[in-house]
Amino acid sequence: MLRVATVFGVSSAVTLLAGVALEISGNELADRAGINGIVFGATVLALATALPEISSGIEAVRLGDHQLAIATYSAEMRFNYACSWWQISLRREPVLPTAGAANGWLAGLSLALTAVYLGGVIVRPSRPKRLGPDSILAILIYV
Repeated sequence: MLRVATVFGVSSAVTLLAGVALEISGNELADRAGINGIVFGATVLALATALPEISSGIEAVRLGDHQLAIATYSAEMRFNYACSWWQISLRREPVLPTAGAANGWLAGLSLALTAVYLGGVIVRPSRPKRLGPDSILAILIYV
């Protein structure tokens, strides 16, 4: 039990340090490329931090365990929301008035995609296809 706790603690510390390094290097890359930090964070950094969920989701689908694929996605969302609320509470001032239009737009996009995926979990087609209507709608929202 002690070994498991130690490995978990060390792994958590490495993940935290890697996240800080990713944020610092991401800011520098965005500045060098002349890209808005919001756009860079919503695309490149989001993809980089989602790689574990993407790989476990692909493997879950390959194994035919669709519940695991959805659980991975929804658990990651809940964790990110919990971290966001924790960060917001530390500011001790209103966040929405200072968030800006771009952040508001991205938050709305996230809520729309969450609604689409929740709808896809609740309403399943009778004959599954390669891409269900929820996946097609999600792709259209991304585009």
